[in-house]
Amino acid sequence: MRSVVRFLLLTTTALLISACASNEQEEVLPEEAYYESARDAMNSGNFNEAEQNLDFLETYYPFGRYAEQAQMDLIYARYQNLDLEGARAAADRFLRLNPQSEHADYALYMRGLASYNLDIGLAARYFPIDVAARDPGEQRQAFRDFSNLLNQYPDSEYAPDARQRMIAVRNRMAELELHAARYYIKREAYVAANNRARYVVENFSTSPSVEDALIIQAETFRFLKLNKAADDSIAMLSENFPDSRAFNDEGEFQPTLLERENRSLTSVVTFGLIGDE
Repeated sequence: MRSVVRFLLLTTTALLISACASNEQEEVLPEEAYYESARDAMNSGNFNEAEQNLDFLETYYPFGRYAEQAQMDLIYARYQNLDLEGARAAADRFLRLNPQSEHADYALYMRGLASYNLDIGLAARYFPIDVAARDPGEQRQAFRDFSNLLNQYPDSEYAPDARQRMIAVRNRMAELELHAARYYIKREAYVAANNRARYVVENFSTSPSVEDALIIQAETFRFLKLNKAADDSIAMLSENFPDSRAFNDEGEFQPTLLERENRSLTSVVTFGLIGDE
């Protein structure tokens, strides 16, 4: 038994010594070698290899002459690898370590871009998903990041694209509100539907969703017998969308979304979730 234990101890020791020797033999390349390898990999589209070399560069030369550029490249490499959370983390780290950098606008832009695509990028590209029907989630964060970019760096080369993406985010959020309004209409929860439609009109006035929101608002006001409010909504619709499909050939408002039905009190107070089916 003692000989067996002794043999196991000797074997374990030999393995540990071998592993240590192997680690000691691992060569640390010069700073420039890691950087050039990373750049070559990115130029050839091999972002996995680029990310690996940039990680080595940050590990072995965190304050080297390529440190700031390597941190920027790491944001891009992770983004291209579809590691959007990693790209945001790398952007946060860059901004934390280089608050006065002339490239801070790039980090903010890439952070916003990662958030912008986090919810919709893969879903819209590979799956038949109605993006407007999904919770915007990170879209609001993307809007904040792009807004910070425009406030801090209004003349940045990334500002025009950021503005367009902010418009897209707002339109997407407006469509989400309309999706909720349509859901409430199906559940006969007309007060809730009206509230969602009014929110679009009041908060997303430049969105393409405003026309549909005004139609829903007018019809639900009529259903609720709030005739003055309904007339105001129709007038607003006529002024801003004179060719709206809601008007017939004579220019009269033609309600089509709602039908009055007898509903139980339970159905009314629970926004249609419980009660008449």
